[in-house]
Amino acid sequence: MSKNTVTPRGAYPHVKQVGDFIFISGTSSRRPDNSIAGVDIIDDMGTKHLNIEVQTREVLKNIDSNLAKVGASLKDVVDVTTFLVNMNDFADYNKAYAEFFDAETGPTRTTVAVHQLPHPDLVVEIKVIAHKPK
Repeated sequence: MSKNTVTPRGAYPHVKQVGDFIFISGTSSRRPDNSIAGVDIIDDMGTKHLNIEVQTREVLKNIDSNLAKVGASLKDVVDVTTFLVNMNDFADYNKAYAEFFDAETGPTRTTVAVHQLPHPDLVVEIKVIAHKPK
């Protein structure tokens, strides 16, 4: 694996193509070095601010990178499922999401609240289905 690639944290692929459909596993803002985008230390005590906008942008960039591995892009996404740790983040998540997708031509979407994600600094995870005729 390249040092510039985020590796799965379990026995699953990040991307799987079946016919003309591409499935992207739940994706976070984790970077190849295992740091997490959108985590800001705000004082000398180590208090963190978990920035949903930054995390959402990074998640969608990670998804786009995984789609590129099979010759697709975010333009091919037809369905999005988003998991938020806190629904109070919905407005800021929506703001960042709108930078990548258009309401009229973008994918369908479902957003659900979850108790937690696989790392305490993660506030959003997104999985998508894309369609790209071979």
